[in-house]
Amino acid sequence: MKTHTKPFALCIDNTHYQASLIPGKVYRILPDPRAAKDDLVRIVDESGEDYLYHKDYFVFVDFPPRVRKRILALQSAA
Repeated sequence: MKTHTKPFALCIDNTHYQASLIPGKVYRILPDPRAAKDDLVRIVDESGEDYLYHKDYFVFVDFPPRVRKRILALQSAA
């Protein structure tokens, strides 16, 4: 029930969500403390919309500022 402080989630499992999540892809996390209480994380998925997924589908990561900026730019362009 820990709130995730890392801004990105690396998908490690897409069981039941093959159309929405790609294993190995880094997704941006949108802070949602209420969802975190239920072990859920709000992710901007392949639809371009944000949805809640159980935290077990991801590992949480951060990157140096320069890399973080590039990732966010790529996701904004998509």
